[in-house]
Amino acid sequence: MTQLVKRDLTSKYKDSVLGILWSFFNPLLTMLVFTAIFSMLFGRNIANYPVYYLAGRLMFDFYNHGTKGAMNSIKRNANLMKKIYVPKHMFAISKVCYEFINFLISFVILFGVMIITGATFHWTLILSVIPLGLLIILVFGVGLILSVCNTYFTDIGYLYNVFTLVLLYASAMFYPIEIVPAKVQVIFTLNPVYCAMSCFRQCVYGVFPDGGMLLYLAAFGLTTLGIGILLFKIYEKKLALEL
Repeated sequence: MTQLVKRDLTSKYKDSVLGILWSFFNPLLTMLVFTAIFSMLFGRNIANYPVYYLAGRLMFDFYNHGTKGAMNSIKRNANLMKKIYVPKHMFAISKVCYEFINFLISFVILFGVMIITGATFHWTLILSVIPLGLLIILVFGVGLILSVCNTYFTDIGYLYNVFTLVLLYASAMFYPIEIVPAKVQVIFTLNPVYCAMSCFRQCVYGVFPDGGMLLYLAAFGLTTLGIGILLFKIYEKKLALEL
């Protein structure tokens, strides 16, 4: 798994002049663009909009890239699986670990933006590991399920791209949840990614994370992980025949 993660890190920035620095610049540049556009619309409703946006962006990107990487991991490593024996779940797990490393790199940007914008560093930042840890469980579970489904049905990849686009707007990443009607806000709380983002933002802003959301996220994530492990065990030996 370590070798797979190293391979992904080196191959991603192989032909880039800035290399791994893009892990810093990418979230920073998009934050500047979104802040310039949406701070005029929502700046009055959200304290320190750059921090609000970036905190949500980091969490959503980890879910988005982690699950998509795991989804395509089996097919992209088909040649390797045919040459040597490697536990197939390692490919999906390594992709999630790789994206988590990218998350940690980008997390440095969040601290930098908080310093530049004069944000207060609250003790609740320590609690941010709770929603992040629960999100990791969710990403592992969804990734395992998608890696099996995508091996049998290629259309899953195209459908999931559409799903994540809808999920982006249904997670209140760049707008305040208060602008959504109260009846619709209940639907948002059923979105585990929104729950993770909301609790993470609460920790950043000095608010104790919502216990109900954390319990829901934990239950959803553990259930998804259980389904993913079970599904992978059933079809693991058959995956090579489909490649």
